[in-house]
Amino acid sequence: MARARAEGHLRGTQGVEAAFGELGIRIPRPLGHGPSRFIPEKETIQVGNEDAMMHTLFAESFATLGRLDNVTLVMVFHPQYLESFLKTQHYLLQMDGPLPLHYRHYIGIMAAARHQCSYLVNLHVNDFLHVGGDPKWLNGLENAPQKLQNLGELNKMLAHRPWLITKEHIEQLLKTEENSWSLAELIHAVVLLTHYHSLASFTFGCGISPEIDCEGGHTFRPPSVSNYCICDMTNGYHGVDDIHASPTTTESVCEVEALMEKMKQLQECRDEEEASQEEMATRFEREKRESMFVCSSEDEESAPTRDVSRHFEDTSYGYKDFSRHGMHVPTFRAQDYSWEDHGYSLVNRLYPDVGQLLDEKFHIAYNLTYNTMAMHKDVDTSMLRRAIWNYIHCMFGIRYDDYDYGEINQLLDRSFKVYIKTVVCTPEKTTKRMYDSFWRQFEHSEKGQTTLSPLPLLTTPSAPQVHVNLLLVEARMQAELLYALRAITRYMT
Repeated sequence: MARARAEGHLRGTQGVEAAFGELGIRIPRPLGHGPSRFIPEKETIQVGNEDAMMHTLFAESFATLGRLDNVTLVMVFHPQYLESFLKTQHYLLQMDGPLPLHYRHYIGIMAAARHQCSYLVNLHVNDFLHVGGDPKWLNGLENAPQKLQNLGELNKMLAHRPWLITKEHIEQLLKTEENSWSLAELIHAVVLLTHYHSLASFTFGCGISPEIDCEGGHTFRPPSVSNYCICDMTNGYHGVDDIHASPTTTESVCEVEALMEKMKQLQECRDEEEASQEEMATRFEREKRESMFVCSSEDEESAPTRDVSRHFEDTSYGYKDFSRHGMHVPTFRAQDYSWEDHGYSLVNRLYPDVGQLLDEKFHIAYNLTYNTMAMHKDVDTSMLRRAIWNYIHCMFGIRYDDYDYGEINQLLDRSFKVYIKTVVCTPEKTTKRMYDSFWRQFEHSEKGQTTLSPLPLLTTPSAPQVHVNLLLVEARMQAELLYALRAITRYMT
């Protein structure tokens, strides 16, 4: 019966396509199935079925962007975060600020291109042209004004090795005569660069699919009667039920309970005995060294395609562990320069209100919780969230003196660390296999199954994984900002 209906629908579709074909009009159809290649379409919100809060967010997104993009459709798993994200992005791109509108979109293109994120590049190419940008600039960075070309060095270091940024790099940008940047312009540019580097991490980490009207988002091949055709397989889709490397419920519950027991034991150890500062420093250095040897099993060099690489220089420049090959970079002590005490006020002073917007977004991502793990309610997951955030900052050499880095190995297994490092450092190498296999029990943990979260969408298996990606991208953005803002502060003093 189902097959007969499918064949009837196909015949009807083919009849319409044939009629248009006689007019020389080809009808595109979407290549993907839903907004993400990693998340089954049945788990995502269907436009028209959203609640009042989500409807408001969708309307705001459409009013701001002129479209309802797939990033929004995935982020809406966590509406509180999405609201803050949209507000921040709208301010950066469209509200009064130091940089002209076309510069903002071009900087977004430059930043996304560093991670070969054609999805974001294509979106901002359209926006750049829409606000009056010169099409010649899109032929390559060398065709853009020298002022933007000069930003290329900072762009590549922020994206791949932010610990190398010094006040001398800042000075070169601020003292280049007619092509110089003002401090306010530079702060705006730095926030845009870090925003789009981290958004590239989210795009790859959640397997965001291009929209039907974007390059790579449609095909003119006829649909297949079966659940999928060969062109779907190349797009990472494997049928209606898709292939998930999920564990059984029993295995998941056991893993969650084991994790909860570790958290309980760690809390008891904290209460009974506090490690000395020397021991805490040793544990940080150990975790920092170990993070260098966490690498993706898919780890291989991939040359960026021409249509993306033309928007940046030095295509061979990529992520390198900060203390590999005997090169030692001093630890960045958060107690000496932190977002809360230093970065926030600097951004707010030179680019009013943006420091507040970023601070709100960081706090929402860091504190977001539904207080559940599998069947367990009223669970304090702060220890777990802090371990994820601090592990990312540890990979960037940032140390919190009051944190025991020994907790990270207790709470994060190796497959989860591989996923974190890939999404944060080389997001373009993220695969569906990594997404499906990382920290298996997380698919059944911290879902909104309590009265704390009335949204039915948050009960889906993918909500916690999207939550993890929000933590990853915000921790990454803050780490990049800290290195850039510290260099700017040193230049100013």
